[in-house]
This record gives sequence, C-alpha cells and structure tokens, in this order.
Amino acid sequence: MSESLFRLGLIINPLAGLGGSVALKGSDGVAAQALALGAEPRAAARTRLALERLLPLAGRIEFVCFPGAMGGDLLAQMGFRQRLLGQPHAGPTTAADTRAAVQQLQDAGCALILFAGGDGTARDVCAAARAGQPVLGIPAGVKIHSGVYATSPRAAGELARQLLDGGLVRLTAGEVRDLDESALREGRVAARWYGELTVPEPGQYMQHVKQAGMESEELVLGDLADWLHDSWEVDVRYVFGPGSTLHGLAQQLGLATSLLGVDVIENGRVIGRDLTEAQLFALVDGHPAYLLVTAIGGQGHILGRGNQQISPRVLRSIGLERLRVVATKRKLGTLEGRPLLVDSGDPQLDDSFPDAVRVWAGYKEELLYPLGYAAGDS
Repeated sequence: MSESLFRLGLIINPLAGLGGSVALKGSDGVAAQALALGAEPRAAARTRLALERLLPLAGRIEFVCFPGAMGGDLLAQMGFRQRLLGQPHAGPTTAADTRAAVQQLQDAGCALILFAGGDGTARDVCAAARAGQPVLGIPAGVKIHSGVYATSPRAAGELARQLLDGGLVRLTAGEVRDLDESALREGRVAARWYGELTVPEPGQYMQHVKQAGMESEELVLGDLADWLHDSWEVDVRYVFGPGSTLHGLAQQLGLATSLLGVDVIENGRVIGRDLTEAQLFALVDGHPAYLLVTAIGGQGHILGRGNQQISPRVLRSIGLERLRVVATKRKLGTLEGRPLLVDSGDPQLDDSFPDAVRVWAGYKEELLYPLGYAAGDS
C-alpha cells in the first residue's frame, strides 16, 4: 500500500477482437488468419477509451503491467506512471501469458486488475485468479457473454475512477462463459460455464447515505448477522474488534461480547472475551482465522485507534487477506470519499496492506473501498 499511489493492474490481450471484422466469429486460434485477411488490432484502442476516464487522477495511480502490447506501450503513450513486470514479449501473446500475468499482478498486490479482451481472455483470467481477487473486464473481444465485463470501455474506466474517488463500489460474482468457436463457425451455438470472478459494480449508494433515515444500522446488522450465521466456517476463529458496530452484530447473533474489547468466536460461541494482545495472539497463531473490524465514523481508522490488541504479529498471523471491515454505507458516507486508514505501529506492515479493502455492508453485500495509512499520526 502506498500513501498516495493506488496500484491498478492492467492486462491487454493484443489479439482480442481480431476475428470480428473479418467474420471469423472470434479470435481464438485464428489470429494469424485474421491478420492475413486485413484485420486490425483493436484491444489497445478500446483500452485507451477506458483509461481516458482515469487521466484526471493519473497522479494518484501506479499501473502495474507488462511491456509492449500487453499494456506498457499504451500507458507510456498516455503518460501514466507504470511499473513493468517481466521482459518484452517476442511474437504473439498466448493464453499462458495472460495467466502468468494474472499471477504476477496478484503477487504485486494490485487492488484491482483491469483486463481487455473477450470471453477467451476471461477464461484465462478465471483460471489464474485467486478467490476474491477483484478484476474488471474492458470489452475488446468478439464474444462478450461473460458477466465480468463492463458495458463499455468507458464504463469500465468510470467504475475504476469511482473506486479511486472513494465511491461505494459493490463486489459481486460474475460468471465466465464462452462459446465454442468451432461450433459457432459451423452454425451451432454451444456455450459453457467456466467459473466465476469477483468483479466490482456501481453501488449507486451515495445518494442514499446522505439522506437521513434511509438506512437503519440495526436492520443492516441484522442482515449481516444472518449472512454470518449462514456462512460460519467450521473450526475457523473470527476475531471481533471493539466498537458498537461489531458488538451489535454479536448481539444479533445471540453472543455476549465486550463493547470495547477484542473477542474471538469459533463454531458459533465465544471462546475468548476482552483479550489482551498476548491472549489474542495465542488463539490465532497457527490457526485459521478472520479479523473483523469497523471504521471510526468520520475519521476512517480501522486499526491503531482503540484496538491496539490487534498487533502487527496478530495481523501477520491472521493474514491481511483475511481482514474484513464491517461498516454500513451510512458510516462510509461520513468519510466523504476519504480512504479508510491503518496505523498498526509497524510502517513496513502498513506498506504491505492492499490499496483497497473489502467491506461487509449487508446480507451477501461486499464493497471495495480505498485504504490508506495515517502517515505522521502515530
């Protein structure tokens, strides 16, 4: 995590869409034929349309990408800051290149991976993406049947811009589907389901959170309790941070937790209440766990303010990828677009947090929200 730069991953499939203009019904395996028939690459032009929406925020973004036609060339032309991975690619890119790119962008900690292509590209991304990794497709292919693409390149750019601006962006599961191109060229339509990816979509919530009485925290906590009750993982420990939001959530679950302390729940019962840092570490060290915290309304701190029991070693033991923020959309609205904040007391750990964090905001409702660190506050 950087104090000022938001890391966005970018993958362009340079061959996406080649077969459309020359009536090949797709591009999978026919790129050379399409080029011989006079097809012109279109993926970079489509990606440019998306990235134009981010130009006003260019000073706040670091793209992580690959050289040449996979992203580096376009970003250089548009003047975006970029960090290149790998070496320039000799010859046409392949599905294996896309899959390797997804792996490396995840390892680089990209909060969101943008990829330009069609259903074949979505399949490759799906094959390599880890569960819960947010991605978003820029439609550039011939076949766009998968539910992981924005409605247009500009819509993809606008959604990324909304995230960077602190807008409430909901996470949802998008299906990856693809048609059998060989069958399609023979006049037969045969679609297949290949999996799901985690994708953002516009929440359209800001108008609601600004209106008094539009959201009841008690009702939201009831919805969250129902979701948690339905999805407890067996023998996994859930660490509840302090505050009225998580205390209220526990009450909805019929659990007696401390209002200002840190508690641990396993298999539907409280196994540790109002714990010290040492007691908490003993319960999570070497044991699968999730960490649930909330944000201080109007301020945005999720760590380092009133929950120092959740120490750097506790955070490392649980794993930053298993951190979840519990907050109503009304509470997030009080931040007016400012990021959530961490101040763990360990600058190296603070730097390793992702640029956006998952927020539980309702029944099966997850938002993606920017995360920063409280530089100079500790």
